[in-house]
Amino acid sequence: MSISGFPELLPAQRFAELAVLDRLRTAFELHGFAPIETPAVESLEQLLRKGEIDKEVYVLRRLQAGDETSDAGLGLHFDLTVPFARYVLEHAGHLEFPFRRYQIQKVWRGERPQTGRYREFTQADIDVVARDVLPFHHDVEVARVMAEALAALDFLPPLRLQVNNRRLIEGFYRGLGATDVPAVMRVIDKLDKMPAGAVAQQLVDEAGLIETQAAQCLALADIRSTDTSFVDRVRALGVTHELLDVGLAELAAVIEGCAAISGAQVSVEADLRIARGLDYYTGTVFETRMAGYDSLGSICSGGRYDALASDGKVTYPGVGISLGVTRLLVPLFADGVVGASRSVPSAVLVALPADHDRAACDAIAQDLRARGIPVEVAATPQKFGKQIRYAERRGIPFVWFPGSDGSAHQVKDIRSGDQLDADPASWTPPADDLRPQVVRRSTPNTPQGS
Repeated sequence: MSISGFPELLPAQRFAELAVLDRLRTAFELHGFAPIETPAVESLEQLLRKGEIDKEVYVLRRLQAGDETSDAGLGLHFDLTVPFARYVLEHAGHLEFPFRRYQIQKVWRGERPQTGRYREFTQADIDVVARDVLPFHHDVEVARVMAEALAALDFLPPLRLQVNNRRLIEGFYRGLGATDVPAVMRVIDKLDKMPAGAVAQQLVDEAGLIETQAAQCLALADIRSTDTSFVDRVRALGVTHELLDVGLAELAAVIEGCAAISGAQVSVEADLRIARGLDYYTGTVFETRMAGYDSLGSICSGGRYDALASDGKVTYPGVGISLGVTRLLVPLFADGVVGASRSVPSAVLVALPADHDRAACDAIAQDLRARGIPVEVAATPQKFGKQIRYAERRGIPFVWFPGSDGSAHQVKDIRSGDQLDADPASWTPPADDLRPQVVRRSTPNTPQGS
């Protein structure tokens, strides 16, 4: 019995996941992002340095260790940002800045398992980090790269990459006269989970605003657009502040920079309710929703942080965004929305006429494999009809019949029934049949097979 919160994938699902990871890697590398990997474990001191997540950390211990040595001072990493901060500090002398990295690994959190939240899951992160100063254009770059990567996942339901700017909202709140800006941000960040009226009341009770100020904050949070028209709508609210001006200009630059990518599959929009309650974000912030799966919340989040890491002498600012691959895919697998065209890599089954033909059939298979065609040889010399049905059950599209006594080899497409002469040294299946393809089988929330 599998353990709750630790997803297990069937072969077709794993093929789909691998295809997603391949497309992500391709998109990231096209923009010059280099791969890194960090250990699954970090020191507890490192993991807990930002606090507030101690209940999520799985501590590492040996089964036979005595009580006095049971805690090794190590824990499994719960995200990829904390390890990356340590990595930058330790390897700064070997890195060229700005350093562009992507990292795709499993992470672990001691959360209560539920839809979209797991104890073990895969994340895909991209970050650009610099020494002392990180030019703003990297905010635009990171948004564009992730938008392109998500657009390449064209078998997914439509995605909405929402962008805001902490300088914009902080400047707006300061221009209103708010005295506890972080408290306002934390309350506004609850808008997806609470009614607007309840949020307005918390703005008064917890953030110290008066009712008219709270109403202005909610009016700001209602603004969203896929173009720069949001700027005039914010100006129309009548609030002024220098920091607001900076934030408006930066957010407009991100939206304009992603305009060529924004479309039906991935829309990039300014959404002024996005606050990201974590205090270390200082500029651009991102969240991403998937159509039909609003209950998942954000499946791809991040932002700008002006102090990813510091050694006391040098500060390393960065901007990054993290895609929850497991969070994205497992609900789609459960609903039968996304899968693979077959459950095996084999494109061809070489039929086995008799046991004494196995060496010849193995040689045919090797000829095909030498040209990159995945092949398996039938396990037993059954009647050809049974071997065809075996291939059909496994989703193998082609069956190869060895020639004998000078007759030509033949290959059969068992879907169409077409059977043609073929040479193992030159025959190639259609490109879409060479490897399992990711397919979108149905609409969201419709069980597979219905």
